[in-house]
Amino acid sequence: MDGYLKRIGATRPARPDAESLRELQLLHLLTVPFENLSVHLGEPVVLDDQALVEKVVDRRRGGFCYELNGAFAVLLRSLGYQVALLSAQVAGDGGSLGPPLAHVALRVNGPGSGPWLVDVGFGRFSHHPLRLDVRTDQPDPGGTFRVVETAEGDLDVLKDGALEYRLEQRPRVLADFEPTCWWHQTSPASHFTQSLVCSLLTERGRVTLNDRLLVETVGDDRRERHLDGDAATLAAYRDHFGIELTRLPAAPGGSDG
Repeated sequence: MDGYLKRIGATRPARPDAESLRELQLLHLLTVPFENLSVHLGEPVVLDDQALVEKVVDRRRGGFCYELNGAFAVLLRSLGYQVALLSAQVAGDGGSLGPPLAHVALRVNGPGSGPWLVDVGFGRFSHHPLRLDVRTDQPDPGGTFRVVETAEGDLDVLKDGALEYRLEQRPRVLADFEPTCWWHQTSPASHFTQSLVCSLLTERGRVTLNDRLLVETVGDDRRERHLDGDAATLAAYRDHFGIELTRLPAAPGGSDG
């Protein structure tokens, strides 16, 4: 795990407390991108602790929710936190909910601290952990969040008044997510097969590469640039996300990237 801490620019915390958790989550978001490149490179996503950590640490890649939150859970447990994997249904247009197990988030406790909602695999979400047992607004650099308990005992997570996802409260294991992870990688209806994205939080905003469209945001300022040629696109993956590729992922639709 020393290599993991070095990967995100963190020092080993003296104790598994709330302050350390807050720092670890933010550093992870600033260094490990949300990306679905494996889907378009023909690389299988393996939901195994060792494989997930090796991808993030040794291969210096990112991933989508199962990979990012799965790997981060391994790190947090090694540091003394109690971590549970929670299944989530993601809200679509109009607040309609998708299927169970379509997203995984983390419930994290430390000695005398928590429960916290930690999520480093949902793209534009909270920068810091959210309290799962607080029902009032929780301001965050990523927005204003609120956790609301449903009549069935699940937890709705809202950002700026809009539903982001609904969390089950019973713990899961990584193997529970294998069928939906496979679906995300293979189904023509999956958002991940339909799009090619690599996105990273920055100190001033966010940088995202959608296929060959590079989008950089700083506050309310948004700049877009279409990258011409394979060399420029490979350089963007390297310079903005620290990802060294020997070939470009295939673009959605089956054409070259």
